[in-house]
Amino acid sequence: MATGILSGKGRIWWIAALVVLCLVPLVLPRFYVYMLSIILLFGLLATSNDFPLGFGGIYQLHHAVFYGVGAYATAIVITKSGLSPWLAFLIGPIISAALGLVMGLICIRLSKLYFGMLQISLGSLVWAVVFRWYSFTGGDDGIHGIVVPDIISSYQGAYYFTLVVTGLSLYVMYRILKSPYGSVLQGIRDNPVRSAMIGVDVKRHQLLALIIAGFFAGIAGVLFVVVDNTVFPDMLFWTLSMETTIMCLLGGWLTFLGPMLGAAVLILVRTFVSTYTVYWGLALGIISGLVIFFMPNGVLGWLQDLFKHKTNLAEAKE
Repeated sequence: MATGILSGKGRIWWIAALVVLCLVPLVLPRFYVYMLSIILLFGLLATSNDFPLGFGGIYQLHHAVFYGVGAYATAIVITKSGLSPWLAFLIGPIISAALGLVMGLICIRLSKLYFGMLQISLGSLVWAVVFRWYSFTGGDDGIHGIVVPDIISSYQGAYYFTLVVTGLSLYVMYRILKSPYGSVLQGIRDNPVRSAMIGVDVKRHQLLALIIAGFFAGIAGVLFVVVDNTVFPDMLFWTLSMETTIMCLLGGWLTFLGPMLGAAVLILVRTFVSTYTVYWGLALGIISGLVIFFMPNGVLGWLQDLFKHKTNLAEAKE
């Protein structure tokens, strides 16, 4: 996991990246700022998916349901309750975490592909409720014109809010994975039987990973409400879950920042290739196939392996 990401030269790169990201709204047109906001929030969504998938070995195959529920909970609180939007921003992720707990308690009895298939079934049930409940969720029309606080209502304000929240969320997830709990979770991923034999409560640790993942997916849903001021049922559909999984595979599902890179690749391909042809999915499929075939650890994983190899060669020469 991205060792040394917050130390030494890593800090310099982080500071440089932060400066560039802060200057973006000042030099780029509105469309590109919006697109970068989408990349940031989808990168957060993909990273939250990779938390149980890549670091916990849990087949999280319908992660989008937590993203959609977080967005819908926020939108409904703002439009129907009259409560402060800032309070709604807190309620959304909490509802997503609660859904992660409920679905986790049901699915955690199973493992691997069986877990994933049951999760897809339950997630599809939630999607169907949202899609059909017109009086509460707006049905297939969704909810539009969601009012957010004035300070983040502009595209620049929404971008900076997304940048700050995404950065803080990534930092918290990183610290969790570097904690003793994170080490135990990765041990369960590598060998759940041996972990259980030495006294680790495997199911409880996996359930906690699902709750954490659901919470941060809910934060990504809140950010979409801020950026787009709308929600719609497709946010909970299983195809979006497959997209987040592809993001993890493209960037590197065993690296912390890999899903963020994968999100950038997928969104850029979808945005720019689709302007030339409706078959942008074919281009994405070719890219994904090449990455999986030649870089099984993802782009970032391949770069890390290459860097380690060059470092080892340099040390050997010395």
